[in-house]
Amino acid sequence: MDSRDLFLHASITEFHRYKTLADQALAQVSRQAWFYLPAEQSNTLTHIVKHVAGNLHSRWTDFLTSDGEKPDRHRDSEFELDTNDNIENLQARWEAGWQAVLNTLEALSVDDLGRTIFIRGQPHTVVEAIQRSITHTAYHYGQIVQLAKQIRGADFESLSIPKGQSEAFSQALQETYKNKRG
Repeated sequence: MDSRDLFLHASITEFHRYKTLADQALAQVSRQAWFYLPAEQSNTLTHIVKHVAGNLHSRWTDFLTSDGEKPDRHRDSEFELDTNDNIENLQARWEAGWQAVLNTLEALSVDDLGRTIFIRGQPHTVVEAIQRSITHTAYHYGQIVQLAKQIRGADFESLSIPKGQSEAFSQALQETYKNKRG
């Protein structure tokens, strides 16, 4: 596998990882808690889900052939809630956004990586656009986890290594690799 194949594979893996982790954090909060606003001028989980879904859908639909900021996207409205913004609709939009990025990435070839695409009229290589989207998604994944932790408190189930368990985790991981090597 050459470095371009590795990059595409790693990018797909990272998007899957962030989606899985965000889904696990969202699953830990009640439907009502999706609307919890921790402070004025901050966002609820519904705002973040709506924004990430809108961003992914806009950026990754017709990725190679149209500007990543679609004319029908209204970013500012992603941070406002309307009567259609119930959990079911938001989850459907979330899934559609993720399908757009994952389907597009899986369809890209290594030859596409050097191509130029546009986001808000600005040129980006496909590699730059992928990196930009991974970074944006990771930023909002962190917000989702932080809000879910605030809401759940001590009942939040860690999505990584729980506090105070780093050494045990590292030892177990090393043992696993040692056993695989023989």
